[in-house]
Amino acid sequence: MNKLSRHSFVFLSIVGLTFSFSAYSKEIRIGVSLPTQRDIGWVRYKQGLEDAAKKSGAKIFIQVADQDASVQASQVDNLLSQKIDILILAPQDAAAAAALVTTAHKAGVKVISLDRLVLNSNLDMYVSFNNVKIGELQGEYIAKNLSKGNIVLLSGAPTDNNSKLLKDGALVHLQPRIKNGNFKVVTEQPITDWQPSVAQKIMENSLTANKNNIQAVIAPNDNTAGAVVQALAAQKLTGKVFVTGQDGELTAAQRIVAGTQSMTVYKDQKKLAAEAIKVAMEMAENKSVNTNGKTNNGKIDVPSVLLAPIVVDKNNLDKEMIQSGLFKKEEVYKYIK
Repeated sequence: MNKLSRHSFVFLSIVGLTFSFSAYSKEIRIGVSLPTQRDIGWVRYKQGLEDAAKKSGAKIFIQVADQDASVQASQVDNLLSQKIDILILAPQDAAAAAALVTTAHKAGVKVISLDRLVLNSNLDMYVSFNNVKIGELQGEYIAKNLSKGNIVLLSGAPTDNNSKLLKDGALVHLQPRIKNGNFKVVTEQPITDWQPSVAQKIMENSLTANKNNIQAVIAPNDNTAGAVVQALAAQKLTGKVFVTGQDGELTAAQRIVAGTQSMTVYKDQKKLAAEAIKVAMEMAENKSVNTNGKTNNGKIDVPSVLLAPIVVDKNNLDKEMIQSGLFKKEEVYKYIK
């Protein structure tokens, strides 16, 4: 090899190595669209996503739609304009968000649905808790602890597919008791936008219509459970009616130790957020993702990563929520003298 050839070989080798390193170390740009920050669950998701992205070296862009589907659509357009590599989408409106998946795909960007499933779309991945299981845990708790009685069956926002999954899960254990007459559903209503004020009004109306003869309430999350408890308190019925919840909020833990809420289902949102970032990085780098199920969204079976939730009541609250480091004991027992 002559001198010129040797120099050329060295130069090309350096260029090749530089290119290879650049391709390997390319900063992944992750766009995130969240529906709200109005409850602690979505606050935890945002914090978890930011922390996990920082640890992974990814650049993250997060926008919050504040429960407005049209705002979310504009924000997704904005995120795509920032040349993101992948989009994590938690839809405000599960059906309307199908158009956002199409828009992202036209821009060459894959979409991960976080917590809430985007319906009737060619969604690339779903990362969530097993929401049917969460509903099952709520229904099972009532079925185990109540032999017969009148039940108020509340569900979440009609625009959120999780509402249907939770209700379907609860009915797995409630329906046999309803069929044999031991349980009677006296009120069955969805809660617009998961608003506690709506849940409280429904509960107040149900108490009036049934002359306070209600033994259990399926409240679809902890925020709405708190509103149900307020309605019960006005009738001096707190602690006398079973009330479910889910999300594992501090206020729910406080109500459980006070005896006004029966249980919650704890979901570690930060753990799920970290999983979503891990999956996003793998997909952006065209690596295989270790899924553990498929979830039908009305159009396709979406590859899914589903984490398991945990039932928490007065018997295991200290272990799951205090000893785990989630909350401090003085916070949980703040109102207990």
